[in-house]
Amino acid sequence: MTETGTYVYAIAHGAGGPDPSGLEGVGGAPVRTIEHAGLVAYVSAVPLDRFGEEPLRRSLEDLDWVEATARAHHRVVEAVSEAVATAPVRLVTVYTGEEQVSALLERRHDDFAEVLSHVAGRREWGVKAYAGQPAGTPSSGGREQEGESPGTAYLKRRQASLHDRDTAWRHAATEAERVDAALSVVAVASRRHRPQDPELSGREEWMVLNGAYLVDDDLADEFVATLDTLRGRGLDLELTGPWAPYSFTDIDLGTAEAPDDV
Repeated sequence: MTETGTYVYAIAHGAGGPDPSGLEGVGGAPVRTIEHAGLVAYVSAVPLDRFGEEPLRRSLEDLDWVEATARAHHRVVEAVSEAVATAPVRLVTVYTGEEQVSALLERRHDDFAEVLSHVAGRREWGVKAYAGQPAGTPSSGGREQEGESPGTAYLKRRQASLHDRDTAWRHAATEAERVDAALSVVAVASRRHRPQDPELSGREEWMVLNGAYLVDDDLADEFVATLDTLRGRGLDLELTGPWAPYSFTDIDLGTAEAPDDV
């Protein structure tokens, strides 16, 4: 019989959380709860021959497996967060048994309680801002000035192109700061994530803002309306959400507390 570990998706308060019946986690495993010290962990069983420390390192090289695992993880977290204040746990956090999870809830009770109090009645919204890049300078063509060599003319065009790109970037970055500042006024908290490269974003434009905003539920309409007033000023603004507050619930569980947390 395959040995199993306990995969943890999220932590919530013991009262008001959703019934996990019918929820499927990673690998289609049924989700259950572990309650201790007024907190509840949403978990499922996973095979250690795939989720143990060494096998997991190999599994993480399989991008299809990672995507399927991430989708299942997110599905459970969202289901919980729609019903109750939730602290999502980092992807692929696996404990060897329920006793370890109960010990975690006991040991880090105050940390979890503080985070849950901070995100109660609030959701995370994401805003990405894109700016078009100036067209590049052609490698040939154009008219040289009298007595000017083709090489010199090319260098001048190249310098002009770089100047245009630098000017466009500075303008876009300034606009992005203005967008972030306006949205942060409505939000309770905000965080700037690293801009994604085109391979990840799927877009050729510069990403000049990758922001996350924690917003009171009763201010969600105001947040969206504020964003709409910022459109049409040189940036393409993309809104996502509302989501579970992934960006505002960071709790370092520590390797000593979770020997199978990878």
